[in-house]
Amino acid sequence: MPEAASATTAQRATIGDSEFDRDTALTRREPGVYDIDLSAGWTIISAVNGGYLLAVLGRALADALPHSDPFTISAHYLTASQPGPAVVRTDVVRTGRTLSTGQASLFQYDDEGNEIERIRVLASYGDLDALPDDVRTTAVPPAIPPVEHCLGADDGPAPVSGSSAITERLMLKLDPATVGWAIGRPSGKGEMRAWFGLADGRDADPLSLLLAVDALPPTAFEIGISGWVPTVELTVHVRHRPAPGPLRVSITTRNLAGGFLEEDAEVWDSEDRLVAQSRQLARVRLG
Repeated sequence: MPEAASATTAQRATIGDSEFDRDTALTRREPGVYDIDLSAGWTIISAVNGGYLLAVLGRALADALPHSDPFTISAHYLTASQPGPAVVRTDVVRTGRTLSTGQASLFQYDDEGNEIERIRVLASYGDLDALPDDVRTTAVPPAIPPVEHCLGADDGPAPVSGSSAITERLMLKLDPATVGWAIGRPSGKGEMRAWFGLADGRDADPLSLLLAVDALPPTAFEIGISGWVPTVELTVHVRHRPAPGPLRVSITTRNLAGGFLEEDAEVWDSEDRLVAQSRQLARVRLG
């Protein structure tokens, strides 16, 4: 598989020592309570990216629970998060031999200092390395041209007004067949495909998969709708610990109705394994 296009420096970042790890790191104030300063580096348009936020909550739960790997995590996004101080509170729901379940919420503050809940999640964690090797699937990796034939943020106009800081932290190369929106000619199909990695060359792990499923431009762009597409609910299933190398992400939407659409994502690693799946419900700002 091609090397991540961002790994142009002699020293690649490693898991545990990268911008992603630093920006998702929390300080434990007391058992179950964590402080964090949400980084402005993961904003898009006017809000902090939902995948980055999910990784923050995922890291808190990995510390709070006896198991370290997210197997399934479901998040409800209640209000838009902003860069700056936040508090994460976790609660252990159940612990078992192979799975443990917990819930977590992220809070920020209004101008009067009152807490506002931004996100609430429920998740089950386990040990991915302890899973059996038996795989029976009809799923196939997405057909994406080689990295050098795909398009990055520097290859076209900015898709929307506002912050695009997150694009500087990603190695994101889009399939040319899914970027008609960038030149005013959307295909009308709810599809988005891309090579994905972190710009500093850090390899993927289960926590960064929580970012990967929500890091591509919205499928709404290819349907012909521009602007913010805020997430209402996002569920991620982590299926395997990813191998080193860039990921391939494929997202599809089959139904936009009543101002809402779904996005179904698959994430494949460099060894052609389906390492994560997700479904998201998002609101579309029409008109």
